[in-house]
Amino acid sequence: MSVIGEQIKKYRVQKRYTQEKLGNMIGVTTQAVSKWERGGTPDAEVLPQLADALGVSIDALFGREEQDIQIMLSKKLSKIHGDEAFRLAFNYCWSLIVGLTGDENISDNFPEPFADYSSAKSARSADFFAKILRNEGMSLARMSYDFRYFFLMVRPHDDSMLSHFESEEAIRQVFALFADKKILRIFFYLYTVSNIPVTAPLISQGTGLGLGDVERCMKTLCDKKIVHPMKIASTEGEINSYIIRFEANVLPLFCYADEIAKGCPYPTFGMCDREKPIF
Repeated sequence: MSVIGEQIKKYRVQKRYTQEKLGNMIGVTTQAVSKWERGGTPDAEVLPQLADALGVSIDALFGREEQDIQIMLSKKLSKIHGDEAFRLAFNYCWSLIVGLTGDENISDNFPEPFADYSSAKSARSADFFAKILRNEGMSLARMSYDFRYFFLMVRPHDDSMLSHFESEEAIRQVFALFADKKILRIFFYLYTVSNIPVTAPLISQGTGLGLGDVERCMKTLCDKKIVHPMKIASTEGEINSYIIRFEANVLPLFCYADEIAKGCPYPTFGMCDREKPIF
């Protein structure tokens, strides 16, 4: 099948058109549409009508639209800096979730209400969520005034998510680690300071924990490669200090733990038509 044939079939199926219906819309036979989808190429003069009937651009028929959109978004974001860049990126993420529902009506009606809500100060205390769970993957997002995040996962080809995890025991150990109240308190404190090394006495002062407890907890966090140990030179010699490893994905874990703590709040909108097991 040619690229254009694949695209015609993809968009025809998305529209839930039969080959006969699509052919009638643009004035060709069902056999012509079938021929295109099996590798033939439509005449150039038919392309505008074909694109209009399928509701896409001519570039999309040649498989170029996806690449063009990616380039456009990356260029637009690269020209914006600071908070505005991240806020715009999050709006794009919400558009992805809406599109993944497969419902064009939601896509048409969503942008304006979202813009109104996301900028409304009256919604400061509200938390709203979107959750899409389908056979092809899942997406989760939180939309709150001044607190938003997004998660997207594509289904693994082998259909076994658990096979990509370290092990069941390794996951249990992560949760056990943050079940330690002292470690959790230290972590929250470390996120309140700038991205600079912090000494154990300063952590002790900031958390109210004894120095011995702090040193025990920091050793554990260093062993787990969540915190990085560093040496600071001083007039009294080298002093041990610590800094959170930027690649440690602890903050997203806290965000999703908060959702569970809130009682798995019902999403603003959601979809669950997954038939395959997750694990």
